[in-house]
Amino acid sequence: MRGQDKYLEQLGRVPLFAACSQKDLRSIARAGDEIRVPAGQTLCEEGRAGREFFLILDGKASVRRGNSKKSVATLGPGQYFGEMALLDRGPRSATVVADTDMNLLVLGQREFHGVVDEVPTLAHKLLATMAGRLREADQRSTTH
Repeated sequence: MRGQDKYLEQLGRVPLFAACSQKDLRSIARAGDEIRVPAGQTLCEEGRAGREFFLILDGKASVRRGNSKKSVATLGPGQYFGEMALLDRGPRSATVVADTDMNLLVLGQREFHGVVDEVPTLAHKLLATMAGRLREADQRSTTH
């Protein structure tokens, strides 16, 4: 696979991008940057405004909530976090720290908005996906 084409399958598994075509996913991948971070680096901090989405290509990270140093989840290759930051600058719901050296595909909000402006049909797909997720959340909240 050439360039960012290797990320397409992983990006396609992100619920936010589930309705995207291969062409859409290529545009999204091109807008991102592959970065390497050392073990111990904080990737995002709970309560702070989010501005980017992270797709883990290699390595592992811990998810922490509250003031706890204890991990509530471990993320690895193919997993992701921060997708809601692409849509708003709301506060992060958790702190994520690299447990090992990591390779990540990072997509910033500004770059993502550029892709949406460049491919207007992408906005319709994203809205449909978000509406579906809201319906599911609403159904879960009324059945519990």
